[in-house]
Amino acid sequence: MNPSSTPSPLLQAPPSPAVGTDGLTSTGLSFDEEAKLVYGVVLSLRNMIKKISGRDEQFVNYRTSSYKMHLFETISGYKFVLLSDPIADSTALRLALRGIYVGPFLEYVVRNPLVTMDSKTHGIDNEYFRSSIDRVMRGLPTFL
Repeated sequence: MNPSSTPSPLLQAPPSPAVGTDGLTSTGLSFDEEAKLVYGVVLSLRNMIKKISGRDEQFVNYRTSSYKMHLFETISGYKFVLLSDPIADSTALRLALRGIYVGPFLEYVVRNPLVTMDSKTHGIDNEYFRSSIDRVMRGLPTFL
């Protein structure tokens, strides 16, 4: 499996509580459609930055009037993306994404032989992983 050619497992996770009963997110798109758009933005911006700025520059976040997108990418090519309030602290949220990678992701996904990581049809279906991410996010000072 080539992790850089497949969307981040976090982007493929089944619908979160932000998804309504009709299967649409707050933007009016289905969760899968929104995940594909976010992944496309990440790849496009990352490639643009590498071409314009050189190999040493990294794409770590961008901000619009309604949200801020934070990116943590591992050396092995896994991408962890978080959408937040536009005024959220980028450094703290990037560190939280790194903490998700070195903690719950490695523990409950990579080291778990029962988790399939090459599936393009469904995300990570591991309750321990989800509850660990929930604890990490709720423990952040920026969480309201």
